[in-house]
Formats: sequence, structure tokens, C-alpha cells
Amino acid sequence: MEDLDQERLIEWVIDGFRRILVHYGIWFNEAAHQLGLHKAFEMEDTVGRKCLAIDMKRLGDILGFDVDDAGIPALLKRLSKQELLELLRGLSVNWLANDGIWFQEIEQEEELFTAKRCNDTCWTRFSPYEAYRIKRLCNLPEEGGLPALKHALSYRMYSRINKQSFEEIDGHILIFKMLDCRVQSARKRRGLPDYPCKSAGLVEYTTFASAIDKGITTRCIACPPDEHPDDWFCAWEFTIHD
Repeated sequence: MEDLDQERLIEWVIDGFRRILVHYGIWFNEAAHQLGLHKAFEMEDTVGRKCLAIDMKRLGDILGFDVDDAGIPALLKRLSKQELLELLRGLSVNWLANDGIWFQEIEQEEELFTAKRCNDTCWTRFSPYEAYRIKRLCNLPEEGGLPALKHALSYRMYSRINKQSFEEIDGHILIFKMLDCRVQSARKRRGLPDYPCKSAGLVEYTTFASAIDKGITTRCIACPPDEHPDDWFCAWEFTIHD
């Protein structure tokens, strides 16, 4: 590599980051396969902290930026609350863009059914993983019922880029509505029909709610391709019984 010019070396640096990300994901996937999904969540919690501290410390030494013992760059601590919120929104947009690019690539290389099948399967792992991370970060109880679910839904990646609402009924039912969906709104602006996301939503919301509290049951009120009013795209009913 010493014979490469600067431009080519930069390509190899970027590719190094990509290989690290993919390798990390492969390890998580195999841990889930061999040990079960929840065990993989627990192990990733430890692995993620250790990797962050090691990786960021080494990058900081090489690139000349300060990090604390946990691997948090000092730059982040100098950002204002508004700047951090904007950064979180940017991360959420990037997350959704990555999701869409994977979907489109598989759809183009294969066909829509295969892309939807891959998408739905991904939600069986990401949705409970996101619930697990939110529970850890928010210190939610293991079986926190609908109050914990409402809190957790407000901290999802989607919550930074979509508009959503909640309605509580008798302490036993929580109605969640996606008032504005970034994906569906973009399609609407282009004159396209709703993307039929109900199959993914059934997996996504059921596994998320169950990961927050196993006693919560999920019912789809409506989700594309279902008909829905103009003021929301999908709606879900979460119920917990005494």
C-alpha cells in the first residue's frame, strides 16, 4: 500500500470502515443464530461499549482529537443541545436512507417480493434490538406496560423524522398513529401510491411492543395497502390486560 497515491489510500481508509461495520454485523448475526436474539442483545451491549472505547481512542490518537475513557469524542461534548438534536435527526435520516437503498438494490437485482421478504425479516431483529437499546438508555422497567411503550416509541429513530401521536384509553389501550411518514409523504409528492408496508409493520410493531413488555398485544388498525384517512398513514392499537 505504500506505493498508492493519496486518493487511492483514502478509498482504502473508507473501505476499512465499511469492512468493520459489516464484520461487526456478521458477528452479531451469528451470535443471534447460535445463542438466541436476546442473548445477542445482551452481549452486544458489552461488546459495543468495549469496541467504542478502543476504536475511538485509536482514531483519536491518529487523527488528533480528544476522547474520554468511554470513547466519546470531546467535540460532541462541545455541541449545544440543539446541535445534538440536529445530529440525531441526521443520523435518523441516514438510517432510513440506508434502509431504502438496500431495499431498492434487492428489488432491482431480484424483484419486489424478495425485497419485501428481506425487509420484513430485518425488522424481526432490528425492531426488538431498538426496543432493547431504548430500554437500556431510558432505564425502563422490564415489564413497564403501556407507559413504557409510549415512552419508548418516542425515542425510536423514526421519532426524529416522522410525526406521530398517542391516544390512551382506560389505561389498557394505547393508540399510536403515524401522522406523517417520510417515505409515504415522498411517494405522495411524486404522485405515487402508498408503499404497501403492512407486512413489515406487523412484524415491526408487534416485536417492538413485545420487547418492551411481553404482555402487550398489537393490532393493526390500518396500514397501507389498507385505506386510511388523509391525516395519518398507519395506526396501531396496543393493549395490555391485568
